[in-house]
Amino acid sequence: MSDTEIRIVNLHARCEEKEILKGVNLEINPGEVHALMGPNGSGKSTLSNVIMGHPSYEVTGGEIWFKGRNILELEPDERARLGLFLAFQYPIAIPGVSVAKFLKSSSDAILGDQRKSAGEFLKELRENLKFLEMNEAFLNRFLNDGFSGGEKKRMEILQMLMLKPSFAVMDETDSGLDIDALRVVSKGVNRLTGPAFSLLVITHYERILQYIKPDHLHVLIDGKVVMSGGPELVKELEEKGYDWIRQQFGQEVLV
Repeated sequence: MSDTEIRIVNLHARCEEKEILKGVNLEINPGEVHALMGPNGSGKSTLSNVIMGHPSYEVTGGEIWFKGRNILELEPDERARLGLFLAFQYPIAIPGVSVAKFLKSSSDAILGDQRKSAGEFLKELRENLKFLEMNEAFLNRFLNDGFSGGEKKRMEILQMLMLKPSFAVMDETDSGLDIDALRVVSKGVNRLTGPAFSLLVITHYERILQYIKPDHLHVLIDGKVVMSGGPELVKELEEKGYDWIRQQFGQEVLV
């Protein structure tokens, strides 16, 4: 198991007494990009929140192994320091905290004794801002406060570039993005791809997978991964939708 970056085993979870995840199994190796698709209500966002340790979700069974540890035993900040990152579907605003301060504090918390000097950090931050086609004026704005949807999503990717996680989950980061913003966001993600980074892209749409190429695609329905395949499965889903999976598995699919 040493070569497995993240391994999810028979994961069950609920929220407000409602069972949502009903036995999820998934393995993602270092350097791999996996996509997760499924109809509304299938449990995709729940899975991302459980991986990161959101307190509103109760894990009732199963394990999540990352770098040889069952991360269900760890607090969210401990998971982040271990190398996990979640790009939110709906990033929240934090009035009173500037982007620059937030990113420096986050970086220091992740790196600990290896933290960067202010000058080194600022140099890298400016390079990433330029790469993501973001104005340096963002640094003095309060985090996500008054940001457009596209600006919030770019900010998520900026955080990812600065924190350099070894495993990231993107929870429908592409939702609400126009084609230009989607291109920039994807460019930022692809900058991280390599043998030391793995990614789970949760999406409803094929278009982001034209920019971020998945090695594997999984379909989540009613709290379980019911089908997995290669990139060719993306086109099949686009053409047939989820009804054909329902017919094969006899499961009712929400639309």
